[in-house]
Amino acid sequence: MTVLTFTLIMILGAFLAGFIGSLSGLGGGIIIIPLLTVILGVDIHYAIGAALVSVIATSSGSAAAYVKEGITNMRLGIFLEIATTIGAVGGALLSAIAPTSFIAVLFGLTLIFSAINSLRKKEEHIVLESSPLAKKLKLDGTYPTHDGEVVSYGTKNVIGGFSMMGLAGMMSGLLGIGSGAFKVIAMDNIMRIPFKVSTTTSNFMMGVTAMASSVIYIQKGYIEPGICMPVVIGVLFGAMAGAKVLVRTNPKKLRIFFACLIFVLAINMIYNGLNGKI
Repeated sequence: MTVLTFTLIMILGAFLAGFIGSLSGLGGGIIIIPLLTVILGVDIHYAIGAALVSVIATSSGSAAAYVKEGITNMRLGIFLEIATTIGAVGGALLSAIAPTSFIAVLFGLTLIFSAINSLRKKEEHIVLESSPLAKKLKLDGTYPTHDGEVVSYGTKNVIGGFSMMGLAGMMSGLLGIGSGAFKVIAMDNIMRIPFKVSTTTSNFMMGVTAMASSVIYIQKGYIEPGICMPVVIGVLFGAMAGAKVLVRTNPKKLRIFFACLIFVLAINMIYNGLNGKI
């Protein structure tokens, strides 16, 4: 395979990854890594490095829009980034010494969890009274609705959410994904933050988390520009196309379809990991 052919396949695959990731709400990294490792035969560490760079690019673009709209809780995001950054660095260091077969199996299991979580019925939680620690840290906030109304909300169980964020950061650094499913669980289920705020704040945090772990991958030599550049270009354009399609389609049906697709990819990754093919 020539370099040009390899690059074109990566751009096309990354475009599809960004497109599917945008429609499913799970991000492009979950498609990029199986594409590079299983189909193109790239070492999983280089695939994770490329996925992390794509997470930084896509998160930075979409996060700015949510911050401008006033939905993202920046104070909460910055506080929780302490946990995710520490976890991300730990996960990146662990990735350098962990067997590639173990990483592949864990990645597949995480895909299954993320796909199931994407189909979970999202319930809006509005907590009016914050916990004492949340009040001290001033983690409560407000967000605007479509009709212009401003909704106030509080925050609970700060320690539990902070701990879960550490795990989310570790999974991000170890597997090269945004770990949005883990972050949303931390904020939505544990800290009882409204789903709209938790998803946008999670998106705001993903880029910083990926940046922390990518530093370790750069030091280890796993960030290869020849792989990262076409991946980032493809994922960005794919995500933009997916966002436009999402407005005109039924998101529930799309999530079911892509959850099944991601489940197949997960089984494939687990199978290849168990058989030592990755």
